[in-house]
Amino acid sequence: MATKKYKPTSPARRFYSVNKPAVTRAKPEKSLSFSKRKSGGRNNLGRITARHRGGGHRKKIRVVDFRRDKVDIPAQVQAIEYDPNRSALLALLSYKDGEKRYIIAPDGLQVGDTIVSGDNTQIKIGNCMPLANIPLGVEIHAVELTPMKGAQLVRGAGLSCQILAKEGKYAHIKLPSGELRLIDSRCRATIGKVSNTLHSSISIGKAGRKRHMGVRPHVRGVAMNPIDHPMGGGEGRSHGGRQPTSPWGWLTKGKKTRKPNKPSAKFILKRRK
Repeated sequence: MATKKYKPTSPARRFYSVNKPAVTRAKPEKSLSFSKRKSGGRNNLGRITARHRGGGHRKKIRVVDFRRDKVDIPAQVQAIEYDPNRSALLALLSYKDGEKRYIIAPDGLQVGDTIVSGDNTQIKIGNCMPLANIPLGVEIHAVELTPMKGAQLVRGAGLSCQILAKEGKYAHIKLPSGELRLIDSRCRATIGKVSNTLHSSISIGKAGRKRHMGVRPHVRGVAMNPIDHPMGGGEGRSHGGRQPTSPWGWLTKGKKTRKPNKPSAKFILKRRK
C-alpha cells in the first residue's frame, strides 16, 4: 500500500495524489451487493435536505456483516476489496459451511488467513470476541455499543481504540477522538486496526475528482449578496463580520448540538475536548 503522487504536468495534477491499497479483487460478490439509487440529497418529499449532492459515479451497496454472529465457525479470507461507500477496505470471508460474508478488513489481514468469531478465541488480527475477554492495551476496532446489535464505533480507515481498564460489567474504552467511555463488557470488538491507513493522506487535487464522488460546487456565504446569505454583501472583499452561519442564520462553527440530558451521557467518563 502506498500513496502515489503525480508530476505537475497540469495545474490539476500538481496536488493530485491517489492511494494504491492492496486490493486483490475488482468486482464485488454478486450475492452480497445490490444497486444504489441516488437521492441527490432529497428526502421522500423531494426537498433538498443535504445540499451540494448530485452526479457522481455509480456505486453498489455491499452488505457488510457488523454483528459477526457466526460463532466458532472458522472463515477463510478469499479477497480484499474496495468499497466506494466507506474509507476502509472490505474482506470477503468464506465460512466452512459455505456461506460468504463481508467484514471491514483489519490492517495486515491477507488472503488465505483464517479468522473466527467467538467468546474464547485467540488474540489474532481479524478475530472477534467480547470486550470482557480482550486483554488491556490491545488494538481493537468495530466496537458494539449494545450487545449483539452490531459494530457502531471505530469503523473508519486507519482507526483503532484500546481498553484501558475493566470495572464491574463495563470496560473503559479510549476512542480515537480521545473520549473515554464505558461500554458493556458483553459487547464484541474485532482485534487489530482498520485497513487503508493512508486514506487521510490523499490530496483530492482538483474539482472534477470531487464531482466523481457526487459532491457539487459549494459557494461561500461571503461571496453572495445580503439577500442570499446573512454573511453576504459589504464593500470590497468582506470577511463576514459575524459568526459563521448557514443561509438560514444557524451557527455553524462551535455551537454545541448534543442534548445536555442525553441518557447515554452517564457512560462518558472524559469528553474528547
